[in-house]
Amino acid sequence: MSVTTAIGIAVGGLAAAGTATAAPEPVQQHAASAGAVTPLAVNNLGLSRAQAREWQRLMLKYGFNPGKVDGLLGTQSWRASQGYLNHLGFRAGAEDGILGPDTIRALQRYLNDRGGYRLVVDGIAGPRTKAAFRDHMCAC
Repeated sequence: MSVTTAIGIAVGGLAAAGTATAAPEPVQQHAASAGAVTPLAVNNLGLSRAQAREWQRLMLKYGFNPGKVDGLLGTQSWRASQGYLNHLGFRAGAEDGILGPDTIRALQRYLNDRGGYRLVVDGIAGPRTKAAFRDHMCAC
């Protein structure tokens, strides 16, 4: 039995045994998943660009690299923020640049500690958390 015959039998039975058979091409997936897009998103948590630049400068001042100081809090800025918040003991979790509940809880703890805002530490960036962050950055 030839290799072509063996492949033909395996792929399509005896009727296709005499013809060469190619495996189908893999289907290409073009849609980006939400997980692939989210970490690259900019989220200033209610800060103006000027206030976000001040936050980025604060990160630089304490040795955490937020990337370009452009007033856009993206992955690198949040990675620096997580490092800063972890360094201070506010438990931001993984320093992955993803603004998730652990990072928000750490920011809420930071704002409560440094500004006396009395926020509920729930990991939700609601209106009170955003207002406290804005107010804190005006006070810096």
